[in-house]
Amino acid sequence: MTTASPSAPAALAATSAASAPRFVTGSLMRHIVVMAGTGAIGLVAIFAVDLISLLYISMLGEQAVAAAVGFAGVVGFFHLSVFIGVLIGISAVVSRTIGARRMDEARALATSSLVIAAGVGLLMSTTTMLFLEHILHLLGARDKVLVLAQRFLMITLPSMCLLSTGMACSALLRSVGDARRAMWVTLFPALVTAALDPLFIFGLGLGLDGAAIVLVIARVVLLGVGLYGAWRVRKLLAPMQWGRLQADARTFLAVAGPAVLTNLATPVGAAFVTHSVAQFGASAVAGQATIDRLTPVAFGLIYSLSGAIGPVLSQNLGAQQFDRVRAGLRASVWFMVASVAGAWLLLALLQEPLIQLFSLQGQGADMLHAFCRWIAASFFFMGALFVANSAFNNLGHPLWSTGFNWARATLGTVPFAWWGAHYGPVQVLAGQAAGAALFGSLALATAFRLTSRLK
Repeated sequence: MTTASPSAPAALAATSAASAPRFVTGSLMRHIVVMAGTGAIGLVAIFAVDLISLLYISMLGEQAVAAAVGFAGVVGFFHLSVFIGVLIGISAVVSRTIGARRMDEARALATSSLVIAAGVGLLMSTTTMLFLEHILHLLGARDKVLVLAQRFLMITLPSMCLLSTGMACSALLRSVGDARRAMWVTLFPALVTAALDPLFIFGLGLGLDGAAIVLVIARVVLLGVGLYGAWRVRKLLAPMQWGRLQADARTFLAVAGPAVLTNLATPVGAAFVTHSVAQFGASAVAGQATIDRLTPVAFGLIYSLSGAIGPVLSQNLGAQQFDRVRAGLRASVWFMVASVAGAWLLLALLQEPLIQLFSLQGQGADMLHAFCRWIAASFFFMGALFVANSAFNNLGHPLWSTGFNWARATLGTVPFAWWGAHYGPVQVLAGQAAGAALFGSLALATAFRLTSRLK
């Protein structure tokens, strides 16, 4: 006769607890703070890679090189926006399945999501390489700046599939509530970049090429850490079932498709702003490049909100706890307001050291002064838009998010930036901020109306 091991019930209980939805009980503000905080560290780490590279490149003292990195950053922003849209779909679908306690289904979806993410990264990088010179020319890159930006991107673009797959691993870890490991997925590559950039750029004398090579190395590290956490530690990946890939792709696309369209609005607006600023010369483009890389680092908590709020809202929606969904949205807004206020104050205090650190001159320095002093306040409204986007994406109305973001990127950016371009680069940034104020307010009001009708 065989007897059950006395430790079997304890093991079963531990397994059940590990797979239980984490966000359907406990303090919502605490969940949001933990998810946004760790998510911000992870997301900031992604953008810090570019910021660190720009910092070291600025030390070379050539405005043309800094401007080339700025144009390359706009191209990379398009890719990153698509990847983040895919991540929103992965997080929403997998979190909802976990909230409904269907873990086997969640693991199968997780495996399919990595294959889909890798395919998206490969397709985007290949397409961009085919039309790269034309794309950079449309953005306003000319002469030496064009050549340098093209060379930088031809080194880094083939590694985009590593970035997309590694970020997908981070989304899976966040879906199951493992915010700490999701943070390390993107934090390790930032540490690698900080350590290797001086060696490759200055020690080996590779300059801009050295920064590009380090970026590729960092993406290899990102994928390795992500797979280790999702596959080996959390056991989130089931064996690949190729027969279900098409159906899983449609499931993700239902959320990720509108989310990608939504996210693409931001780089489209940014591309128009960059094109408008480019007419004022390399110094203005260098200033714009610095602001573009500084904002996601300074406002990392705000940028992380879409990914942080999503699992919290989705799990409670899957558990049909609608009061907690509404309370989660309110808590997110309060967290956003406090985060923006703190970041704005910090930028205002550090504006002079930042200008010296990035070797900005002339119009580039004027742009960073204006941004740190008063234009940064527009992130109260950008934060409102991010919060609303997460609510729309995770509560079954992703097209609303798409509409508001494209309205801000077109109606809220193009006419205002076009007006500002007649006066100077600072006015271009001010026009962009005005559009964010208008559409961020409208989006948040709509999100609150949506949650008030949940039953």
